[in-house]
Amino acid sequence: MAKDPFEIPSEMRAFAEQSVAQARKAFDTYIAAAQQAVSSAEGHVSSARSGAKGVGDLAMRFAEKNIAASFEYAQKLVRAKDVEEVMKLQADYVKAQMQTLADQAKELGQSAAKAAGN
Repeated sequence: MAKDPFEIPSEMRAFAEQSVAQARKAFDTYIAAAQQAVSSAEGHVSSARSGAKGVGDLAMRFAEKNIAASFEYAQKLVRAKDVEEVMKLQADYVKAQMQTLADQAKELGQSAAKAAGN
């Protein structure tokens, strides 16, 4: 019985999944610390900058969403069965991220314009 040349040994796949999970946990810790730092800094921001807070919060939510999508993509790649699946995952991810980034840029622009109008 010939082995598929793309087949990843189960030990390597488990190690990769564990690495992705550890990276996600480290990122979640980083985001929590960043949110705490932002909250702390917000206490020192004057009321004239309240619009900037909204834009900053929105950008932070977008960053979290984009990183979460990247981790989800990485986990799917680790579980891919063959090159064709990897290629499809890549194409789907790029397409989804391009649309997401376009939507986020539009929303950030609108939010910044609204904040500037205050």
